[in-house]
Amino acid sequence: MNIRALLTCLLLLTATSAQPQSLVEQLGYSTDTKLLILHADDLGVAHSENQATFDAFELGMVNSASVMVPCPWFNEVVQWHKSNPETDLGLHLTLTSEWDILKWGPVAPVHQVPGLVNEQGYFYDNVADVISHASVEEVETELRAQIERSLAAGLEPTHLDSHMGSLFNEKFFRVYLKLGREYQVPLMLSNNVLNMFPGEKPSVPEDVLLVDQVYMAFPENYQAGMKEFYSDVLTSLSPGVSVLLIHPAYDNQEMQAVTINHPNYGASWRQQDFDFFTSDLCRKIIEENNIKLVTWKEIGKLLN
Repeated sequence: MNIRALLTCLLLLTATSAQPQSLVEQLGYSTDTKLLILHADDLGVAHSENQATFDAFELGMVNSASVMVPCPWFNEVVQWHKSNPETDLGLHLTLTSEWDILKWGPVAPVHQVPGLVNEQGYFYDNVADVISHASVEEVETELRAQIERSLAAGLEPTHLDSHMGSLFNEKFFRVYLKLGREYQVPLMLSNNVLNMFPGEKPSVPEDVLLVDQVYMAFPENYQAGMKEFYSDVLTSLSPGVSVLLIHPAYDNQEMQAVTINHPNYGASWRQQDFDFFTSDLCRKIIEENNIKLVTWKEIGKLLN
């Protein structure tokens, strides 16, 4: 081999070795592996939400969830987690209170975060009002209080994510990144989530772990049929690390009252989520498509 050919080989080897590993490779799998986190949101909102999610862990394919610390049934999740300490639970960082009747407010003292509350002392019911009224400092104060309350209760979060995407905007996104780094837990982030930001897509530091795709049903999917939507997502899943967000709850009087006047993400929607992800069909699709379930806890180990 002449010197030019040798140098070319060395350059190619150097370039190949310098390429960063994908997240699926960092987790110890080949690049053609389909990894999935089946993730239940909104733990803590209601007993119905909690119980359906607990049952989905035990009876179905759900293997991860996130908790809303300011909500009235947070303590039930804490008690359940004490008996199920290996369960993958993160925090659904919360700055909004979207239901018509059931309301909640900040964990931090209201006088420290006045821009986060409306005239009744509750969180606003929409993200636009949070962005308009709250300061970056108030948001950080409140979210830090939520994390610290969880830690004090003995629930160490495996990850952080954002209720109603209230942190996925230019104003508050840096708080999200800051808290993930400080508490050394992964953040629910992917390129398709970043592409949803209003305005310019934000830059993300290289040490932030991005999953490949986050999926969630929207009202048009609910109208077309939840079983069809979830079946399509699972059968068409691409190699890499994906997250599928769901909202299981029982369609009972409690959940109907919580979600009154909200057919989207309401009690019937949540019952259908529970039904599909505890069904034999769901299990069969996952097995036939060689999908492997992973958790945020496994991803978090890459940060330590």
